Amino acid sequence: MTVPAPELRRTWLFGPGADASAHDAMLASGADALIVDLEDFTPPARRDEARGLLSRYVQGCRAAGRVAAIRINALDGDGRADLAAAMSTRPDVIALPMAASAAQMHSLHEAIAQWEQALGIAAGRTEILPVCETALGVVEVRSIAAASPRIRGALLGAEDLANDLCAERGPDAVELDHARRRFLLECRAAGIEPIDAPYTFSDAEGAVREARYARRLGYRSKSLVRPDHARPLNAALTPDAGELQRARALVEAFEAARQRGEERALVDGLWVEVPTYRNALRLLERARRLGAR
Repeated sequence: MTVPAPELRRTWLFGPGADASAHDAMLASGADALIVDLEDFTPPARRDEARGLLSRYVQGCRAAGRVAAIRINALDGDGRADLAAAMSTRPDVIALPMAASAAQMHSLHEAIAQWEQALGIAAGRTEILPVCETALGVVEVRSIAAASPRIRGALLGAEDLANDLCAERGPDAVELDHARRRFLLECRAAGIEPIDAPYTFSDAEGAVREARYARRLGYRSKSLVRPDHARPLNAALTPDAGELQRARALVEAFEAARQRGEERALVDGLWVEVPTYRNALRLLERARRLGAR
């Protein structure tokens, strides 16, 4: 399986480690990337059981064409045992919770490199996904990203972040708005793909509403915790027929204007200049690449 580029991984679904039936539901969900979580989603007493299920999970991801990610615990806790079990299954991504410093990333990078060498895995094949779920993690994401070439994206937390901010959680996520905007800005500045925080309430309508808002800000990927949200969120993060029609109209009008020697074009009251033209081209290319997967 060729692992899709980070910007094409629209949905990242978290699930428990010690529940094979939950893994099956994840695989059937339609999410582009799956994250079996050995941290918060797995009680410490069941972590050995969860580690024993990782091979089955990764093989399922390979068969279904899904990105296989495993979230381990901190390396100064159960993380070393988690990593040993995870690397033996050759996952695509190792996710690290509570990412807050470049030093954490350096340590994980080196540990993964040692396992790759020991297991005959191509050097650098295994990605690192920092999960930034504290205030410090959000403000340090650029230094975190620079700490390892394995880092191609970062994921914004929700519940732990709200707790760290002393914020009151609500379905409208007003309390996370500044963090969501800053995280996107910092990730783009660092040249990595930002993954939006999960919607942790049960209704699919709210999840879609939040995804559309995040997409308007510039997010192309979103995490989630419910398998039944995956397909609606994939749709929300995929250009639809109306958007494609408008993008083509913008491109055609701008190119025609340039052919006439004009610097811009007026389309439905919008002056289309070079940045708008480039955005329209990007949307059309994204739709093409998603359709070609």
